[in-house]
Amino acid sequence: MPEPVFRIAVPSPLRRLFDYLPPGAVAGGTITPGQRVRVPFGKRQVVGVLVEVVDHTDIPAERLKRATECLDREPLWSETERRLLDWAVDYYHHPPGEVYQTALPVLLRQGRVARAAGIQRYRASEAGLAQAKGEPRRAPRQAVLLDRLRSEPEGLTAGALATEFVTWRPALARLQERGWVESLEGSCLPAPQADPEGERPLLNPPQEAAIAAVADHGVGFGAFLVDGVTGSGKTEVYLGMIERVLAAGRQALVLVPEIGLTPQLIERFRRRFPVPIAVLHSGLSDGERLCAWLAARDGSAPVVIGTRSAVFTPMADLGIIVVDEEHDPSFKQQDGFRYSGRDVAVMRARLSDVPVVLGSATPSVETLHNAQLGRYRPLVLPERAGTALHPDLHLIDIRHNPLTDGLSEPLLKAAERHIAAGGQVLIFLNRRGYSPTLFCRGCRWQSSCERCDARMVYYAGARRLRCHHCGADRRLPTECPECASADLAPVGQGTERVEESLRGRFPEVGLVRIDRDSTRRKGAMGDLLDEVRGGRARILVGTQMLAKGHHFPEVTLVGIVGADQGLFSADFRAAERMAQLIIQVAGRAGRAERLGEVLIQTEFPEHPLLSGLVEHDYGHLARGLLDERRETGWPPFSHLALLRAEAVDRDAPLAFLEEARRLAVGYGLPGVEIWDPVPAPMEKRAGRVRAQLLLQSDQRSTLHRLLAGWTPQLEGLKTGRRVRWSLDVDPGEMF
Repeated sequence: MPEPVFRIAVPSPLRRLFDYLPPGAVAGGTITPGQRVRVPFGKRQVVGVLVEVVDHTDIPAERLKRATECLDREPLWSETERRLLDWAVDYYHHPPGEVYQTALPVLLRQGRVARAAGIQRYRASEAGLAQAKGEPRRAPRQAVLLDRLRSEPEGLTAGALATEFVTWRPALARLQERGWVESLEGSCLPAPQADPEGERPLLNPPQEAAIAAVADHGVGFGAFLVDGVTGSGKTEVYLGMIERVLAAGRQALVLVPEIGLTPQLIERFRRRFPVPIAVLHSGLSDGERLCAWLAARDGSAPVVIGTRSAVFTPMADLGIIVVDEEHDPSFKQQDGFRYSGRDVAVMRARLSDVPVVLGSATPSVETLHNAQLGRYRPLVLPERAGTALHPDLHLIDIRHNPLTDGLSEPLLKAAERHIAAGGQVLIFLNRRGYSPTLFCRGCRWQSSCERCDARMVYYAGARRLRCHHCGADRRLPTECPECASADLAPVGQGTERVEESLRGRFPEVGLVRIDRDSTRRKGAMGDLLDEVRGGRARILVGTQMLAKGHHFPEVTLVGIVGADQGLFSADFRAAERMAQLIIQVAGRAGRAERLGEVLIQTEFPEHPLLSGLVEHDYGHLARGLLDERRETGWPPFSHLALLRAEAVDRDAPLAFLEEARRLAVGYGLPGVEIWDPVPAPMEKRAGRVRAQLLLQSDQRSTLHRLLAGWTPQLEGLKTGRRVRWSLDVDPGEMF
């Protein structure tokens, strides 16, 4: 009998599987698809995944290599989960080895045994518990660390300590030497902390109806859209739905768009459910991530909460999938394997025959279209939970109200009024730094990045110029590099400048700035949010990091600065994204008993997007955007694929894309519009020149039929060897 042939997904940029013979010491029939196999690949030994076992191959026998060893005793994924991965390979036309690698924790990619080692935890010993608060007094870092460990009887992991403290290991070592701290090995999943007797919020009728709708649906696939205004209690609805799933002995998968939203969500879930909860996001150590992944796979974690890539996590008995903030662009991977976590979640629910719940206060136009077609069942939460009311939205016409560092006098006076009344004020500006550029009044020079078609942002505190696209960083010049003039001035506003202006206007009022720069240090985000929730900070200045998920019950005024930035973009999604951002930010106001107020500064108060939000609501605006998409033929009324190419050589990307275009045209497939190659909107980025080629079709199946034959041929183009290229199916960004 001839030996079986293993078809293996090897981590490689090639869009195919690789054929191998079984390991010499193992009978071929004892290894099944879904197990990891170590194989020789070029001069290296790599870890791949067995996808298929066949009885023949086109490769000559003398060239067929033998796998080195099998790394698993059983498949890591169920048959349904492997079908999902294979679907992702086919739908996104991406190399299978890279897709399977995305679905594995780092340690399993490296060949580690699929077994979770105990996670080291540190806690205060009996001697440490006996010490007075603030001891030892001459070692403040030790004192703070010991106080923190005393507050956690179960102890804290190294990852948790690193999140809260910049340097903690020397202090910990000294405390261990004194016998005040002890280490223990335990599960990576914290012990359940639920309070079964804890008070639960009273649900309103729409919340109860939403929970009942999913429960009454029973067994099988169903897609539901929880379309709830900000503050309507969507999380409480998710908890109610999941509670019934857990009561049936099944598991729940909850996806959130960003790591910043997970801590508060996890806290809500841990207070509610007396079960271990696995968390999966990029902020975990490799060991913690592996442990959580395996706990989900073997069923010991009934609830799994994670960001985008958690959608591929194997689960023993999946019962429901929840996608919170389904509209968020963060669900779309923007490099490498460019998948949509939301769309993969819907397909996973379909293949697993379980319900999927998409939730948002500002659903994407595509999701609303699916609801209109009956593919998704809408569950509407029209009112805020409890006694909270919708905030009032007003426009400030800055053509008639001069600005001081980007802030109008009506906005500043409103801030004074709300602070005096005991409220908090949130000023939103989606632009970091002090100002977007540095300008020479003598020769009109501007601080441009040498590696990107972009301006370098001026940071006053650090006295640096930084590029937000490639990370370039240089010292602030003392004179103009073109004319040697010392008359250099910052132009425009960033969060640093707005913060400086507000500190000058409100010197006695606590203020925090929350953006990527101020939260770079581990634990900084939590510290700043504690200042807000504790009432020490009455003014918040920040970017879109503040726009979603956060509950600030004392915020009564939201001021939106720079709202005009997204009104006139060439991207067909710009209006939708701008409206979503405004509504999400506005939703931070008036979430408790106090009435909220939202002031939007604009030079275009008559713009239909802004006036529509003030006079109507997001749903009315979204329906208008959907009508525009229908007339212009953009998604969801057509389907897109974007071929991108980049190189150091300026001519190489367009040469490759032109050859790719001719190849696509040669298929003669009607129903697919093949656009001409063009430079990317930001042509130069990080020293590389970029270009793109768009394919568009009214029929998804027709587009994919072309892509299936076209993409493998692109790998053989000689011009492709001079560029880095990628294919983006259903692109979220058009640049």
